[in-house]
Amino acid sequence: MAEDEQGEKQQKTSTERLFRIAIALKGLDGAVQLIGALILAFIPSTVVTGFTHAVITRDLLGDPSGTLARHLQLASEHFVDGGTKTFAVAYLLAHGVIKLALVFALSRKWVRAYPVAMVVLAAFVVYEVYRAIDTHSIALPFFAALDAVIIVLVYREYRQLRRERAVQRESGEPGSGG
Repeated sequence: MAEDEQGEKQQKTSTERLFRIAIALKGLDGAVQLIGALILAFIPSTVVTGFTHAVITRDLLGDPSGTLARHLQLASEHFVDGGTKTFAVAYLLAHGVIKLALVFALSRKWVRAYPVAMVVLAAFVVYEVYRAIDTHSIALPFFAALDAVIIVLVYREYRQLRRERAVQRESGEPGSGG
């Protein structure tokens, strides 16, 4: 019996540790996105096209007529000509602020924030997959997969937290509110 309890406690500790690392990374990601949105909002389009041109012409991506160079050139053109810059700023700003708010709530173990976090992250996953298909982005599927893993970790932590709160309520311990 004691072995089972110790194994369960160790698994809880590693799961919680992994959860804490994941939300810390999400918080860092949210902060970087927020800063990126603010920087992107003020960068002139000529800086973006100049950077792209410099990378391609200096063969930093291999052959200037290669697939990677063409992909960067196309992305740069969409960014400058289309509504991609506006989208990127709005997306990064919203994503960053929402992530930071969720990380704050989850770090405080606000039980009601867990389902909200799962729904919001699932919406991000759906949207990231949609945008990846629409724009042929190579980065968005990675972010979608990362968000999916974090959803699983949030769900596991939520279940554990609810179990702990139920035990606290049954035993009449203080701090069982949520």
